[in-house]
Amino acid sequence: MEVDEIKSVRIEKRDHLRSFGVIPYGGRFEPTTTVNAALENFEEGREVKIAGRFVANRSHGKVIFADLQDQTGKIQLFIKVDVADSKTAQICRNLDIGDILGVSGALFTTKTGQKSLRVADIEFLTKSLMTLPEKWHGLKDVETRYRQRYVDLIANPEVKEVFLKRSKIISHIRSFLDQREFLEVETPMLQPMAGGARGRPFKSVHNAYDMEVFLRIAPELYLKRLLVGGLERVYEINRNFRNEGISTRHNPEFTMLEVYQSYGDFTDMMKLCEDLISGLAKEISGSYKITYQGKEIDFTPPWPRRSFAKIVKEKFDINPDDDAKAMLNKVKTQHGAKVKIDKLTRSAVMKIVEDLLEEDTVNQPLFVTEYFAFLSPLAKTVPGNPLIAQRFELFIAGMEVGNAYSELNDPEEQKKRLLDDLEDDVETGNRAIDEDFIHALEYGMPPAGGLGIGVDRLVMLLTDAPSIRDVILFPLLKPAQK
Repeated sequence: MEVDEIKSVRIEKRDHLRSFGVIPYGGRFEPTTTVNAALENFEEGREVKIAGRFVANRSHGKVIFADLQDQTGKIQLFIKVDVADSKTAQICRNLDIGDILGVSGALFTTKTGQKSLRVADIEFLTKSLMTLPEKWHGLKDVETRYRQRYVDLIANPEVKEVFLKRSKIISHIRSFLDQREFLEVETPMLQPMAGGARGRPFKSVHNAYDMEVFLRIAPELYLKRLLVGGLERVYEINRNFRNEGISTRHNPEFTMLEVYQSYGDFTDMMKLCEDLISGLAKEISGSYKITYQGKEIDFTPPWPRRSFAKIVKEKFDINPDDDAKAMLNKVKTQHGAKVKIDKLTRSAVMKIVEDLLEEDTVNQPLFVTEYFAFLSPLAKTVPGNPLIAQRFELFIAGMEVGNAYSELNDPEEQKKRLLDDLEDDVETGNRAIDEDFIHALEYGMPPAGGLGIGVDRLVMLLTDAPSIRDVILFPLLKPAQK
């Protein structure tokens, strides 16, 4: 049958239930257990109440064997229609796959040894008007799965498992930081100025103030203001927004962890990052070794370190004081076909270089250190070498997952570096700096280490997901084709 015909039949069943006094969209039902708890703590003859979705029907004359599924699992129902009261009998005759029920009865074991529930009473909680798919197949349905995540979660238990793991990962992060006396805070998502990172922002207008506002691209400058205010260890699990391209690793709305520690530096953040992620891998997978897209990754600490300055010198002969034209010519010498650039700036050329380096995958997390200072306007430089920043980026399976600095706390140097960055930034359209942030630094910010970790990418790694859309419940999608 076509979808409209199936829906019409189900509407008729719903109306038929109403004629027998059954409310097809019922009210409160209080389960006494979950499916998983009932099966794990199985006791023959124990009376239970369970709620869930009707997902399979194997009728045999006057007996119905069916499956009821809740968030924790599935249990077989055994219903004897011939001895049921008239109301229950009518419910059984008008059941469809996808209906949501509350059932009461006694646990028992069938002759074949299957743990089941002998149903004594059924409460109809929701009539489903749409048929559930038996299975999603192939790439042609990927877009539909993202658009109809509610159906995807019902049809594919492994998808639900990804998001259960995501919740567990975020809970572990909070617990890890709370135990180390970091304070979780909230900073504005709606900001009068987009700052703290390079990125093209989403713009809007606040009508009451008649002012332009931006969805944040990063919380960094607000979190540093808190360090000025005397909150010495802070973190935020935050949503950021960047009006840029979409790929298997990028979504316009994404989740980041940012952590700041007064009286520390980027080496403290390296240790914190290593301890957090290695412990998380072991907690989620039961081992420091996981498999991601067919390749084993070993999270056993300590992780190797490599110098960005040395890598680009060895591979491209690029120096931190080269101008943009010199850098571009050196990159083109080896990768001419891959090099496409709209605006000739040092940052634009180095973005190409970083993308080329990301193509190298490793079987262990890698800390890349010694970035060029002009790529890191918010970071302190190495003592005695103003061309190199006290910074690292963390790469896992070829993806950038983390970024950390020894935070620059000299207000005059910070303003100069931000102004220099504006001159170099021709991509995002940001042409102003946050003067209030500079003013805050003038009150004195303690030396500090700061760390950012991409939560979505971390979840990708720990759930073996090939795309960032697989770990975001409702990713942004282009309008559906009609």
